[in-house]
Amino acid sequence: MNIRNAALLAVLSLGLAVSACQKKDESATEKVTDAIGDATNSRDHEKMKDAGEDAKDAVDNAAEGVKDAVQGENK
Repeated sequence: MNIRNAALLAVLSLGLAVSACQKKDESATEKVTDAIGDATNSRDHEKMKDAGEDAKDAVDNAAEGVKDAVQGENK
């Protein structure tokens, strides 16, 4: 019974942690403000945000490469 309770507690904790990390949707004005700040390099912590955007692009490109490679093997 203790293992079952511990497993239930772990699942509930993970569920709460994941739901707390969800990003809220930005309004249209927030998106425009961020886009203008990005274009003019005037956002707070610009270098860190640019590095994050570059990392995201790199992961997206790698995922596309893997997808293309897998699809090429299946042909």
